[in-house]
Amino acid sequence: MLRHARSKSSAPCKRAAIRAVSLRTTLLSLAVLSGWCGSALAADVEQEAPVAAPGWTFIVAPYAWAPSMSGNVGYGDVKADFNVDFSQLLNHLDFAGMGVVEARYDRFSIFSDLLFMKLSADAKLPQGLDAELGTELLQWTPAAAYSVIKTGRGNFDVMAGARLWSVETSLGLSDESERQLNRSHTATWVDAIVGVKGQYSVTDSVFVNGWALAGGGGSTSTWDLLGAVGYKVNDRFQAMAGYRAQGVDYRNGPFDFNAVIQGPILGATIKF
Repeated sequence: MLRHARSKSSAPCKRAAIRAVSLRTTLLSLAVLSGWCGSALAADVEQEAPVAAPGWTFIVAPYAWAPSMSGNVGYGDVKADFNVDFSQLLNHLDFAGMGVVEARYDRFSIFSDLLFMKLSADAKLPQGLDAELGTELLQWTPAAAYSVIKTGRGNFDVMAGARLWSVETSLGLSDESERQLNRSHTATWVDAIVGVKGQYSVTDSVFVNGWALAGGGGSTSTWDLLGAVGYKVNDRFQAMAGYRAQGVDYRNGPFDFNAVIQGPILGATIKF
C-alpha cells in the first residue's frame, strides 16, 4: 500500500522533471536560435549598408617654371630669331604667374592650367640691325578627363579640351645710324587638344606624375610634355619637381610665331 502510494506520488514529480528539462532545452534552443538570427541579421545589415558615395575633391597646384625660350617671331618682312636661355631669363623675365586647378569626382575630373609670362630680350639680325623683342604670353588650358585606370596606387586619365593662346609681341629695330622702327602685334587663337595624364605612387610617400598633350586648329600645331617626381608630405600637401616642355607653330597673315618653351619646374599640390 505504501509502495503504491509512493509510486503515485513520484509520477507527478517525474512529469514535472521532464517538463523542466524540456523547458530548459527549449529556452536553450531559443537562445541559440536567437543568437544565430541576430548574427545573421547583423550580417545582412552589414552587407546591405550603403557604401558612401565618392565626393568631390579639389586640388590647387601653384608652380614655378623657369624655362628657356627659342624660336622666331615675325611680322611681314621683319623677322627675328630669339634664344633666351635660363640664365638670361632671370634677367629678362618681367613677371610670371602659373597654376593648376582640378576638381575630381570618382573617375571624372575638370582640369585648368593657367600660365602668364612677360619677357623681353635683345636679338642681332643678319642685316646688321639690333632688335629689342618684348613678349607677353597668356595661355589657358581647360579640359575634362576620365580615369580609364584607377587603383589605390594611382590613375591614368584620357583628356580633351582647348588651349587659349594670346601672344603680344613688340619689335624695336635700330641700325648704326640710329634709325628706328617699332612694331607690335597681338594674336589670339584657340587650339583643340587631346592627351593623357596620370600619377603613380612608387611608395607611400614618393610618386611620379605627368602629362602629354597635342593639338591644333588655331595654330598649325601645339604640344606640351610634363614629367615630375613628387613627395607626399601628408594627405593634403604634396611637393614636386620636374621638367616641362611645350611648343607652338602659329601663322596668320603677316604674323608668325614659332616657339619652344622648356625648363625645370617646381610645384606644390594642396588638396581640399
